[in-house]
Amino acid sequence: MSRQLLALALAPLLGLFILGIGNGFLATVITLRLDAAGESAAVIGWVSAAYFIGLAFGAMLNDRMLLRIGHIRAYGSFASLVAVTVILQGLVETPWAWFFLRLIGGWATVGVYLVIESWLLASGDARVRGRLLALYMISLYAAGVLGQLLLGVTEAMGGASSFMVIGMLASLSVLPMAMIPQFTPMIEKAEPLSPLRLVMLTPTGVMGSFGSGLIVAGVYALLPLYLQRAGFSVDRVGQMMAVVILGAMVLQYPVGRWSDRHDRQLVLILISAFCALISAAVLWLPLNSWGLAGLLFLLGGGVFSFYPVALGHAADRAPAGALVRMSQGLLLINAIGSALSPPLISPVLGKLGDAGLFWSFGALGICLLLFFAWRRSVRPAPMPVAPFHAGTPMTASGAELVITEDLVKGATEHEYKEDLTDLVPDVEVAEPLVGPPLLDETCVAHYPESDDSEEPVQHALPGIESIETYLAVSEALEPG
Repeated sequence: MSRQLLALALAPLLGLFILGIGNGFLATVITLRLDAAGESAAVIGWVSAAYFIGLAFGAMLNDRMLLRIGHIRAYGSFASLVAVTVILQGLVETPWAWFFLRLIGGWATVGVYLVIESWLLASGDARVRGRLLALYMISLYAAGVLGQLLLGVTEAMGGASSFMVIGMLASLSVLPMAMIPQFTPMIEKAEPLSPLRLVMLTPTGVMGSFGSGLIVAGVYALLPLYLQRAGFSVDRVGQMMAVVILGAMVLQYPVGRWSDRHDRQLVLILISAFCALISAAVLWLPLNSWGLAGLLFLLGGGVFSFYPVALGHAADRAPAGALVRMSQGLLLINAIGSALSPPLISPVLGKLGDAGLFWSFGALGICLLLFFAWRRSVRPAPMPVAPFHAGTPMTASGAELVITEDLVKGATEHEYKEDLTDLVPDVEVAEPLVGPPLLDETCVAHYPESDDSEEPVQHALPGIESIETYLAVSEALEPG
């Protein structure tokens, strides 16, 4: 990883990392608190869905604030709003109050994501886009790992301690953006990008974002419930969720680097197949806690890679002026998938039991695999364009137009060295009428030494009368 690549993203990623530590275990805290209060799976699903509904609304509206006030001030505004909503959840512990607070929190959180993603997409070109987005996801997931490890500590304190810690972290996340010197991307007039145009431009990117929302929201909202009902304690649930996010963090950069060097559509196909296989292994293999942890590690590395690869694929096909609106559109699609995930998967758990979660993950992986394979057959990746290098034309007509430095030098030497006296021996060149005198004749006059008159000087310097007239007029015009 180059220093230049890291310098492009240091301030926004550090701020995201601090915010993500708290945001990473907030969903787990809410799920466990509601389950401990005796709420049904449907209520838990709807409260979880409220966050993603807020993501959808924010993805439709937040670009206007970003384009109006810039990246840094927009980030500070959104992060502060996240802190306020989280602290209020610790003060008011009722499901419907949490529903509305999670709705507002989702709206603010997607604003943070929009700031970071548009910053990174505008800072790098297609050659490093996958790695920049991988660093973005690594920061988010590394924070999630630390957050899950904090879950047991803050919950042991009791009361509203978890919410207070999360709120403080959200407030502190503003400091890197405000204090670290950086060059913010220039925001030019954004090109309009309607949802229909986005779908026509990159159906693979749209479906990848939607599928990522479905699976990742299921992991965050319902996997803790699956683990708790499987007999894991609160500490163990936090550790297992940390393993999932650790897998996402460790495998993110290799996948991003791989997508920079290969067709991103092919990468999405392989990720889909990988997720389906891991889900089948969880369902059918006899596993102890260590085996389950290993599979969850791999599952995290797969499902959390969908969105950055899909985003990179879409950015490769989007006009430069439409990157902010494209990022906004894909965040909206991702949020819609996230909002639909708990209500869609919860009934499957009711019908098939806790194993219905991984049946859902496997089915989603197969559907995405089929869609990406179909799109690749219809619209393969464009051929890479080689960088321009000036070269010598190989055709005869092109070779006639090549003027090299050696050719110019040879022509110049030939021009100065050619002797034309033999060709025109009897022609006398007349003295030029205009132009400066030659160097050896400048201001030279030949006159007898005995002649004391000024006439020879005047003949040698024919403009002397004009100079004397000018000096006389100047003296007459001087004041005093």
